[in-house]
Formats: sequence, C-alpha cells, structure tokens
Amino acid sequence: MINPCELTRTLIDRESFSNNEQEAASFLFDFLSPMALPYSGRVERMDVGDGRFNVFACWGDPIVTLSTHMDTVPPFIPSREDHEHIWGRGACDAKGIISAMIAAAEQLLLRAVRNFGLLFVVGEERDSAGAKAAARNPRGARYLINGEPTENLLALGSKGALRYELAAQGKMAHSAYPELGRSAIEALLDVLQDLRRIPLPEDPLLGRGTMNIGTIAGGRAPNVIADAACAEVMIRLVGDADPVREAFTAAVAGRVDVKEVLHVPLARLGRIVGFPTTVVSYTTDIPFLAGAWGEPFLVGPGTIHVAHTAEERIPKKQLMEAVEIYSTMTERLLQRV
Repeated sequence: MINPCELTRTLIDRESFSNNEQEAASFLFDFLSPMALPYSGRVERMDVGDGRFNVFACWGDPIVTLSTHMDTVPPFIPSREDHEHIWGRGACDAKGIISAMIAAAEQLLLRAVRNFGLLFVVGEERDSAGAKAAARNPRGARYLINGEPTENLLALGSKGALRYELAAQGKMAHSAYPELGRSAIEALLDVLQDLRRIPLPEDPLLGRGTMNIGTIAGGRAPNVIADAACAEVMIRLVGDADPVREAFTAAVAGRVDVKEVLHVPLARLGRIVGFPTTVVSYTTDIPFLAGAWGEPFLVGPGTIHVAHTAEERIPKKQLMEAVEIYSTMTERLLQRV
C-alpha cells in the first residue's frame, strides 16, 4: 500500500522548479507504471516541449481526471517531518497533493473502480505551459478534480490574474548634476504610485481585486542617475480583465514600456452536496484545462498561507483525509454518468 507521507517526502526531495521538472516527472512516470499494468491501465509522457513533459495515467476511459502540478517555486527546501506535519518545498503546493491523488487512485483500483485518470503537469507556477499542452491533447474526461491547497474544502471560485512587465528608460549622468540626466527609477516609481491608486473591482463571491508589485530593479550605482529600471506587477482579477487593462493603460499613459505576460481568467467552480466549501484568491491551471478536461472542481490538503514560504508544510491528518476525499469525489462523479 502507498504511504502518502513517505511519497510526499520523496517528491519534495526531488527539486522541480518551473522549467526543471524532468526528474520529478520521470520519477512519477516510473512510479505509476507498475500501477497501470495489473489493472489494464496506461501511463504516458505528454510532450510539452524543450524536453519537458506532463505525466498522464488512466484506467479505462478517463471520465474523471485528478490533476495538479509538479513544479515548485524556489528555493529548494529538503523534506523533514514531525508528529503533525511534513515540511519542505512543495509540501502543500503541490507534492503532498500528488501523493494523495496517487494513493486515492490505488484505493479506487482495489475497489475495482475504473474510468478515471491522473494528470500531473509542469509549469503551473510560471506560465501554465503544461496545462496548455494538456488542453491541446484532451482524453475525453467529463470532470476535472484539480488539486491546490484549500484545507480540504471544495472551492467555489478562484481569482484570475494579469501579470505585467514594466520597463523605464532614462539618461545616465553624474548624480551631482541630475539636471544633465533623466532617472529611469524615478519615472518608474511615479508610474507604480499611480497604478497603486487604481480602484480595483469587487465581486460578491470572490471579494476585492488586488495588485502586488512583485519585483523592482534598476540603476548602476548610488552616484549615477539611472538609465534603466524595471518592475513586475501581478493583479488578482475578480471580473473581466478588459476594464482593468484599460485603467492600467490609462494610468501608465505611455511613460514606460508595458508588456502583458500572463492572463489567467477567474474560475467559478462546481459544488458537490455534502462537501464544505470555500473561496480562494490564487490562480490555478483550471482556466486552461476546464474546456478540454471537463467540469472543474478544486480541493486539496494544506493551506496556501504557507505555500511559497520558508515554513511550507502540510498537516499529515489533512493529507490522509485528502486520499478519502479524492476517492469519494471520483466515485460520486462517476455515478453522474
């Protein structure tokens, strides 16, 4: 029998930053292959490009697919555990979820349940490259159970996202004579301050839209007027992106170069009677997968509040509960057909 805690630690200890998921993907392919053969299943590498691949396994026709991502954000943090938690990079986002889904698949197979699949994708933390590749290669699923840390509550919605790169150009000069130059940093700061003043929409279910200035860089030395500066901005959407784009463009007013590098639509998700619910503010792969992989649901162990932090961890109790949640949801959705 699969031990989800042991499998979670094994996965954590295989570093898999976005664009470097190959070791984790190969491990999962090899791990799932012996589960496929005795039950007439199959496991495949789903090509994403540049040597990267998703891992897809199914038993029968995959009416229900359980899916999450293999990649993590840096830095690498090796696994450890105490009485209550498993710690390390990816513990809750989303290697513990992978382990719970695989353990749930084992339980379903032992109960002679078929017509479900597992889809583990690359790139969710950066550009959803794996989800986009999977959307181009659907396998006929009618229902998608996506895994992200929701504390095992069924999420009824998740916010969307817009990510921008801003670049300002200036003119170098000696800092003792600023009138001879033009500071790119000051120009960028002026634009960022105006962006912070944009009133973002609100939604009764999803709450208020938010904006984060995630990175900022520029300049050459304290005694040099900066000739270049750049920043990355992330907006969490609770409605249509176009009004936010228009407000953003108006606030920038051509003063710096702007590039939209990511748009993830918000998601309004399904519910299942008897499962307690929540709403989450982060984005997922669901907007890219849902059309091709079926009606989406979102649930997983752990809390997003410790994901992407030095304190990332997952409660062992929630991890084990998730195994039962995923197997029960799969059976309930199969009964709808």
